[in-house]
Amino acid sequence: MLDKEKNLKDAKAKMDNAMVFLDEALARIRAGKANPRILDGVKVEYYGSMTPLASVANITTPDAKSIVIQPWEKSMLREIEKAILASEVGITPENNGEIIRLGIPPLTGERRKQLSKQAKQEGEDAKIGIRNARRDAIDALKKAIKDGMPEDVEKDAEAEIQKVHDKYIKMVDEAVAAKDKEIMTV
Repeated sequence: MLDKEKNLKDAKAKMDNAMVFLDEALARIRAGKANPRILDGVKVEYYGSMTPLASVANITTPDAKSIVIQPWEKSMLREIEKAILASEVGITPENNGEIIRLGIPPLTGERRKQLSKQAKQEGEDAKIGIRNARRDAIDALKKAIKDGMPEDVEKDAEAEIQKVHDKYIKMVDEAVAAKDKEIMTV
């Protein structure tokens, strides 16, 4: 027979994963100020394998409008520059032979709207993951009724799962609203 606590725990774990994924996705969206996490998706060819940029260079933000990348090996400057140009970051790197500087340009109104729309889409994707976790947990409870779980216990567990679901959906809405506010702030 299904353990309702374990079922709830599994659903929470799936919902947590959706939130972690959302946080990472929102961090990669550029909001007008320098944030080293916009480079998280950039991979550099390093001795024959694709390696995250943070593994081959030191990434800092000396001010709100620039990111400085200092590779640990000077020979990596060209590779890092190529990787940034090939990525979806949308910023042209400036290489001075020692470091690579990324100047974060101010966002246009149209670009802000695009980024806001992208943030909302990421939020919607996270909500889908949370809803799927709820559906899986409720399906498992419905199967447990056939295996002998009392209906009142199943209904209580279902109500508990719904409460957890509502809490996570609210967290997604708050995260997206905060990112939207950050994007729209000039």
